[in-house]
This record gives sequence, structure tokens and C-alpha cells, in this order.
Amino acid sequence: MATRPQTRTTSATARPRSASALSRGDRSSFGRWFWTIDKTLLILIFALIAIGIVAVAAASPAAARKLSGGNYRLDDLHFLYRQLGWVALGLPLMVATSMLDVRLLKRLAVLGTGVMLICLMLVPFIGGGSNGATRWIELPFFRFQPSEFFKPCFIVATAWLLSLRVSDRSLPTLQISAGIMGVALVCLIAQPDVGQSALIAAVWLVQAMLAGLSLQLVGTAVVLGAAGLVAAYFSLDHFASRIDKWIFGVGDTFQIDKALDCFRAGGWLGTGPGEGRMKFRLPEAQTDYIFSVIGEEFGLIACFMLAGLFMGLVVRALLVAMDEDDPFVFLATAGLATQFGFQAAINMMVNLALLPSKGMTLPFISHGGSSYLATCIGAGLLLALTRNNPFLKGRPWAVAGGLRMA
Repeated sequence: MATRPQTRTTSATARPRSASALSRGDRSSFGRWFWTIDKTLLILIFALIAIGIVAVAAASPAAARKLSGGNYRLDDLHFLYRQLGWVALGLPLMVATSMLDVRLLKRLAVLGTGVMLICLMLVPFIGGGSNGATRWIELPFFRFQPSEFFKPCFIVATAWLLSLRVSDRSLPTLQISAGIMGVALVCLIAQPDVGQSALIAAVWLVQAMLAGLSLQLVGTAVVLGAAGLVAAYFSLDHFASRIDKWIFGVGDTFQIDKALDCFRAGGWLGTGPGEGRMKFRLPEAQTDYIFSVIGEEFGLIACFMLAGLFMGLVVRALLVAMDEDDPFVFLATAGLATQFGFQAAINMMVNLALLPSKGMTLPFISHGGSSYLATCIGAGLLLALTRNNPFLKGRPWAVAGGLRMA
């Protein structure tokens, strides 16, 4: 009889010891990361990555057969295997980035901005291209698109520059940031890549507004942006043809027509996994138009759910940012969330013929190399910036808390 309580006590004390490896008192790098990471953002990101694997699996046969010809034939799941490889590289990169200290994060972002800006300048001289655009730098075993890596680095570097104005309004950090952006936009338009240019400019403008940019200067920036688009229309044949196809239906509208055919064929519930037929006529099914493949095989309801996940990611990040007292963290978090939201919205609207074709991937979903790794870096930065936030410690919401810095 006396031995039973002793046995219970031993087993009760054994449980905490076995769980202590992941207790709140764990001071290891992984333990600190696990207990300070924003679990909601992490779950949303993992859900998007999982959906991306399924979507690429659906699009892979169409893309593989389109690239096959003669005696050269790709396996139907060729792009799925490649995507799994990119995920295997991207996930550790994302987790490693999310563990960065904020001070180190700033330095690496500034360094990355400088390096990628130099790469953008070198693209016209040593870059490779496809589909009428020169956007990649070719390496022996890998080619990368500098603009993809420039985006997250520039957003964080801009947040750091603009946050300096909080303590000293006389610092020309706004002008420096705008100058860096201007150089990058000139390089991007020369590729030509008007879509990335518009995305980077829009995110910069949002960050500048949150940092206290006057409405007069905001209006000036909008007018200059509109003038730039008009100038691009009259000077870039590639851009003008896409606008003409979108607005007037002039020229080859094959891409837009086939994308819409996918949504019509899928209806609300979709044709079922692997049952899509319109996707085999779709160009770039695994990248730019993967949203149309989702529409055909999984239906419009699935498309709305995917859009909801992106919206949830943006809203969650902004809620965390609004309770942040550090101006840099506030601006960087808001900028990265805006980039993910805008890029997803642009890709989806292009697939639905609500915007002209942009050649822009759907974050976490589209097959890709440099674009996918850059997306993982951006996600890692977002996770790093939202760690140890007072919002996660039960403080009351301060809806305008982040705006105090303006």
C-alpha cells in the first residue's frame, strides 16, 4: 500500500523532465525561437507553403509537357520534384532568418540592398533573359533574379532609414531612400520589368506615409508614378502591348483567354485534382498562372480560401506591428506585410484579367528558384521582426500605437 503513492510521485515528476526540452525555461537557440515566434504567422506561412506544393503538383504535368519536344521529354512531375527541392532549401533559410537579432538583421538588410543594387546594374551587361526580358544573372549552377532579393532587403533598409527621422527630422534619410529606389527603378525598367518597379514603389510609398510623409508629397509621388506609367506605355513596346491586350483586346490575348477558360471550367468546386484539361493550354502554368490552375482543379471556393490566407497573413502582421513601440520594427513589419499582400493581389488580378500581365509570381505558391528563396527570406524577416512583441505578451491592443512615431 505504501508503494503506490511513491510510484505516482515518481511518474509525476518524470513528466516535466521529459517535457523540459521544450519548456519556457529552455534557453537554447531553438527554445528561445519557439517561445518567442508568432505562432499564428508561422502557421499561415506553413499553410501557404503546403498549398504551393499541391498547386505545383497540379500544374507540373501541363508545364512539363509544354517544354517537352522531340526526343526530349520531361517527367510529368518534374516541376513538383524541383519545388520540393526549393522548399527543402527555403524552409531552413526562413527559420535561420527568423532567428536573427534585430541589430544584425538591419546590417544584413543594408548590405543586401547594396549588393543587389549592384547586381541590378550589372544585369544588362552579364544577365540572361527569356520572354523578351533580361532579368537574371547566370551562375555556373544557378541563376538568380536580383530584383527578387532586392525587395525584402530594401524594405527593411528603408524602414531603418525612415525610423532615424523620428529622433532627428533634419536627417535626409527620406531622400536617400528615395534615391536608392530611383536607381533600382531605372535598372528594372531597363530590363524591362514594370511590374516589379510598381510594386517596389508602392511599398516604399506606404512606408513613407506611415513615417509621416505629408499628403502634398504623397500626391506628388502618385502623380509622378502615373506619369512614369504613361511614359513607359509610349516608350516600351513590351509594356504597351500588354496594356493594349488588357484594355482594348488588341493583339494576342491567348494568355488572358486561357486563364479565364480555366476558371470557367473549374466553376465553384473545381474539376478535381489531376482532372483539369484547360491547364494544358495555359502558358507558364507553374509560375505566373498557377492561380488559374488552382481555379480549374479546386474551384473558386478554394481560390477565395487562398486569398483569405494571404489576407490573414497581412492582417496578423499589421496587428502585431500596430502594437510595436520601435519605429523601425513597425515600418519594416508593415512594409513586408504590404509587399506580400500587394504581390499576391497583383498575381491573382492578372489571372482574372483585372490587371495586365506582369510576370509576377504568387508568393509561396508559384514554382520558382530565386523568387521562392527570396520569398522565404522575406517571411523569415517578418517572423524575426514580430518576435518578442508586447502584443504576444498579453498587453492591451494599441490600435494607433505604431503611428505615434509619425
